[in-house]
Amino acid sequence: MELAFIPSPSRGVLYLGPIPLRGYAFCIIIGVFVAVWLGNRRWIARGGRAGTVADIAVWAVPFGLVGGRLYHVITDYELYFSEGRDWVDAFKIWEGGLGIWGAIALGALGAWIGCRRRGIPMPAYADAVAPGIALAQAIGRWGNWFNQELYGKPTDLPWALEITSSADGRVPGTYHPTFLYESLWCIGVALLVIWADRRFRLGHGRAFALYVAAYCTGRAWIEYMRVDDAHHILGLRLNVWTAMLVFLLAVTYLVVSSRKRPGREEVVEPGASDGAADGHETSDSDDDSEDGDAKGEAKNEAGSAKKT
Repeated sequence: MELAFIPSPSRGVLYLGPIPLRGYAFCIIIGVFVAVWLGNRRWIARGGRAGTVADIAVWAVPFGLVGGRLYHVITDYELYFSEGRDWVDAFKIWEGGLGIWGAIALGALGAWIGCRRRGIPMPAYADAVAPGIALAQAIGRWGNWFNQELYGKPTDLPWALEITSSADGRVPGTYHPTFLYESLWCIGVALLVIWADRRFRLGHGRAFALYVAAYCTGRAWIEYMRVDDAHHILGLRLNVWTAMLVFLLAVTYLVVSSRKRPGREEVVEPGASDGAADGHETSDSDDDSEDGDAKGEAKNEAGSAKKT
């Protein structure tokens, strides 16, 4: 008998009158807000304008959702187009089913469009939002908990996940909570990227490449634990092969980029001020300075020029 386990919610949707409030959708939405919030802070710290990250996210997020859904539907087409299935379900994104590989690929395309419209270097933007994307994934994975899906092999460990639903071939029991493993791994990836970025001043897309490589490392072993149906190639799940391939591409980019373009971009957003931090430093120095009024006025004028 299991002494402890993680219970699954009895249902993944609540109704506010006729309006369904789905836990999966809430996790995705909260993740997007966290990614934009953190990305905005990092972008400003690099010398960009406040609000730029959100403006570009208007392009990146819809593209990412479409890409994530397309990848899921293509790689699990039998769930929607085999005998006895309704192809209309392919459009029901709120019921779960987003592939991170497609989300990143098309999301990057959307971000590229937004960056191009603003005259912003795409690698610099990717570096700023990389830890936020990892945190968004960490939050989004809890949507699988609400849907009782994507769990691992049976286990009786104290942190086992209890599955109570028998829909779609599920067998009630206790399983490895792979959603929790990936959520914790993504938090670790975010912290790693933030630390490495501060320590080594990563630039030109290398912080984003580090995020990709670190995520793929965790995704490979977590994917290996899952028991849901998946396509296999040479005995390995398709997503394991994808993780290995993307990991190699990310590491290759890290090595080549560091040799060809060492350091970090000096300007990430044309026309932006030198950063709010510089303005605050000027104010602090004004408070402590005992210089003449002329020097103080010169600093105030400079600060005003930056704020306009």
